[in-house]
Amino acid sequence: MDLGLQNKNVLITGGSRGIGKGIASAFLEEGAEVTVIARSKESLQEAKKELKQVHTIQADLLHAADREAAFQAYQEKAGSIDVLINNVGGSNGGLISETSLQEFEEAMHLNYFSAVHFSKLAFPFMKKQQSGSIVNISSIYGRESGGKATYNNAKAAMISFTKALANEAFSDGVRVNSVAPGAILHPEGNWQKRLEEDPERIQAFVRREIPGGRFGKVEEVANVVVFLASNKASWVTGACINVDGGQAKMNM
Repeated sequence: MDLGLQNKNVLITGGSRGIGKGIASAFLEEGAEVTVIARSKESLQEAKKELKQVHTIQADLLHAADREAAFQAYQEKAGSIDVLINNVGGSNGGLISETSLQEFEEAMHLNYFSAVHFSKLAFPFMKKQQSGSIVNISSIYGRESGGKATYNNAKAAMISFTKALANEAFSDGVRVNSVAPGAILHPEGNWQKRLEEDPERIQAFVRREIPGGRFGKVEEVANVVVFLASNKASWVTGACINVDGGQAKMNM
């Protein structure tokens, strides 16, 4: 299916590895002009080696000043933005009683405020051209309990923000949606580390918790993201789409 993304300018945060890199690859296959932002110079170099047409920007998106500088660098190079994918994120802390307030704040800055900030930076350009799509990568644990509280809280806030901005932006031709992956296996991810550390326990988790009977694949998330970003999803906005093989317990 031709999704009509040829030559569209796409910006992906946290796009040098894992799900973000998979999303970048999917957009490149559609003929889009893709830029990824990430903190690690080494992972950006690896992404560039693998995805030869991708453009890269190095920045620590935990900090507002770095986000602004990265977006300015992107605009100077691309000139416009058609699609924004807020993918950067990470998990920290543990039990709430053992997790510092600073760790909660850091989780919000990386997982949530980065998405809010980039959306606010991109939206005026999309509004001016009366078209654009923003897709926020959340998690099924933003919709229900499970995982670490710092991460869950930030991802829940992201889903709420998605709906609020979607309602505000649709009249200006801009759609905003979120995708909630379940357990996705990729070489750089936490699930791969857990599988290597205790394969029996993790395989039991998969049998018990995932009706699909396996981990999800990066490309299965990327395919949904690319569809949502395209005009084929022209009447979809404010939605949160699970990509989880049935793992989520919530039925709404």
